[in-house]
Amino acid sequence: MDRKDIKNLKKRYLVWFYKSAKEGLDRVERKFTQVEVDRFILKELKRIDKNGQISAFVRQFEEYVAKKEQDGLGLKFENNALKPSYAFLIAKLRAVEKAILKELGKKGLEEIKFLYETEMTKRILRSTEH
Repeated sequence: MDRKDIKNLKKRYLVWFYKSAKEGLDRVERKFTQVEVDRFILKELKRIDKNGQISAFVRQFEEYVAKKEQDGLGLKFENNALKPSYAFLIAKLRAVEKAILKELGKKGLEEIKFLYETEMTKRILRSTEH
């Protein structure tokens, strides 16, 4: 194998490692980012529903948001401290990013982050309702 082949192997491994680390962290963090958006949407729904026509649906959505927030808190915290499993996810992602910087440089890290975001967005757009 020549140097380019070895670099490509390392790059593919780092892409995989970044993806797996980032997905693990995103599974927790998305609960919080979604709740932030959900709260805004809930506020708008309540503002729009002046006559109470959709109030039952608004309450259901409000319950959904509260459950999502509780689920997120349970994934991230234990006894008012970060769960060790969550702290590990953060540390692992930072270590992988540092390895990417060492092997591929800043542009390599930026490229991998871009590829990840592009793939995650494509997954959302390709998904169909069950």
